[in-house]
Amino acid sequence: MSATIWPWQVWALLSAVFAALTAIFAKVGVADINSDLATFIRTVVVLMALAAVLFATGQFAAPGPIPARSWLFLVLSGLCTGASWLCYFRALKLGPATLVAPIDKLSVVLVALFAVIFLGERPSGLHWFGIAMIAAGAVILAVK
Repeated sequence: MSATIWPWQVWALLSAVFAALTAIFAKVGVADINSDLATFIRTVVVLMALAAVLFATGQFAAPGPIPARSWLFLVLSGLCTGASWLCYFRALKLGPATLVAPIDKLSVVLVALFAVIFLGERPSGLHWFGIAMIAAGAVILAVK
């Protein structure tokens, strides 16, 4: 399936659906085992599934030289993903999914802030309002 078949909004919505299912499945899966082991198992499954997709779609071929800058930022992204997953599974092990997931979604707010600071993006006033609403919603859900 080509990434160009659907607009980015459809892919983003599917990402949200799968992220929501991830939280539910992870909460049940981590109940009886160490959260770090659960993260490892999840990571192995992700690697195998992605390898299957790449093989099935013929994308596993060498794309040519990859610039050092790309390697650097992809490695940093991978390290951050791993750290995020470890923290997320630990939080799910210790707390309710209905509270862990909204706090985790503060990443949406942080992405907006980091994109302004590091990427020079400029959200509109309406977008900032939406970002503030996400932050407020997460805080409301997390506060007892």
